[in-house]
Amino acid sequence: MDEVQFEVAGLGDEAVDYLAAWDLQRGVHAQVVAGERPGTVLLLEHPPTYTAGKRTDPHERPLDAGGAPVIDVDRGGKITFHGPGQVVAYPIVALPDHVKVVDFVRRMEEAMIATCAHFGVETARVPGRSGVWLRADGLRQERKVGAIGIRVSRGVTMHGIALNCDVDLGWYDRFVPCGIADAGVTTLSVETGRRVGVEEVLPVLRTELARMLTWDAYVPTPDYDARPEPGRGPRIELVTPGS
Repeated sequence: MDEVQFEVAGLGDEAVDYLAAWDLQRGVHAQVVAGERPGTVLLLEHPPTYTAGKRTDPHERPLDAGGAPVIDVDRGGKITFHGPGQVVAYPIVALPDHVKVVDFVRRMEEAMIATCAHFGVETARVPGRSGVWLRADGLRQERKVGAIGIRVSRGVTMHGIALNCDVDLGWYDRFVPCGIADAGVTTLSVETGRRVGVEEVLPVLRTELARMLTWDAYVPTPDYDARPEPGRGPRIELVTPGS
């Protein structure tokens, strides 16, 4: 299988408008499906944007989005935020026969877990809740630092992961992130007590994604205790292959 390539689509002042990035994803996806280019991971930042996955309920949308657009998207999951200070990776890759969709999701989470560990931040999965989390510590509630939302069409992935580096958490006060009201959101900067910007995190995340996308076996980080979303049983938030 061809080695996956990485492309920085736009960071900082060149952050990529969400709809423009979505168009870029679709174009790359068509080329990967047709065998015209190798698997590609797009790395970027977005201007402030809320994206609502297919399971977003009307009451979960922000009443006041602070001028940021709210865009309905074709990935799994609920509503989330993208903005400056958050590194986004969109892996557009053909899944090998031995890699199931759930395994792909786990690999993307593992890349974020390893990236957080590089900065001394211990994280893990919480079965029943997608993404990457920190445990409650007596002072703070359980909190998410990395989000994931995936679509798989014709055996090739789209959308991806978002890791909070030094994003303004005030944007998260306008809605219930991912529909989970009994947990919080954090950043690497908050957890380390110093500024950890996208420019510092991106090369580490790139290395960890490349490691996971060799499709070699790996030892997964042990999960935290299962905590299903309120009112829902455990599930993986995905759009299944072929859709």
